[in-house]
Amino acid sequence: MARIRASQDREAFAELFSHFGPRVKAFLMKSGSNMTMAEECTQDVMVTLWRKAHMFDPARASVSTWIFTIARNRRIDLIRKERRPEPDELTWGPEPEPEQAEALGLQQESAQLRDALATLPEKQRTLIQQAYFGDLTHSEIAANTGLPLGTIKSRIRLALERLRHAMK
Repeated sequence: MARIRASQDREAFAELFSHFGPRVKAFLMKSGSNMTMAEECTQDVMVTLWRKAHMFDPARASVSTWIFTIARNRRIDLIRKERRPEPDELTWGPEPEPEQAEALGLQQESAQLRDALATLPEKQRTLIQQAYFGDLTHSEIAANTGLPLGTIKSRIRLALERLRHAMK
């Protein structure tokens, strides 16, 4: 290990690999890994050993302890990766056209919302537009307008309440 650490000695790595490779694979299989996972994990452990040889500290652990710790951690990572749920399949391409009745309902709701927004006091309407159409946070609106954050929140809450009643 000292030769690998000092000068990335390939012969020393080959010796280390031939000694520890089968042992790491057996350790992984005894830990419940199947043959394929054990082989992949062993390869990964040995690559990690080569790349991170400079991090090995003989004062902290023996070579075998260091290698088997890497193997154990890599196995845990693989198990977590296997158990991680896959995202739902994404569909590509254009979305199907909405039904005519649905499209008409959305148009009517949009017109109703536009009318309700027009009836709000200017101060409330401006804040609603910044928060919901401008995607600004309440803090950003407060910074832009110079109004206190509490005032921003109160006006938005009152405006939403008015819009809720108007949309019924």
